[in-house]
Amino acid sequence: MSPETTGLWTIAEVAAHLGIKPSSARGTLSRWGVRAADRRIDGAGRAHALYDPNQVREAAAARPGRGARTDLSDRT
Repeated sequence: MSPETTGLWTIAEVAAHLGIKPSSARGTLSRWGVRAADRRIDGAGRAHALYDPNQVREAAAARPGRGARTDLSDRT
């Protein structure tokens, strides 16, 4: 069964959605707490993690924007 039939994204698809390199996408997903929904072995015997696109989208939407001052908070 391929990722296309499961609806899950490969790391390349995650990276394309986020606009970053696949090697960066792995670290980003780890920091965001997004875990692989499944793993598949390809014809060459290599393992590939597959990710739930909804989890990826939600985590990306929840990240702070560029230049966000996360060190500041409303402590009033």
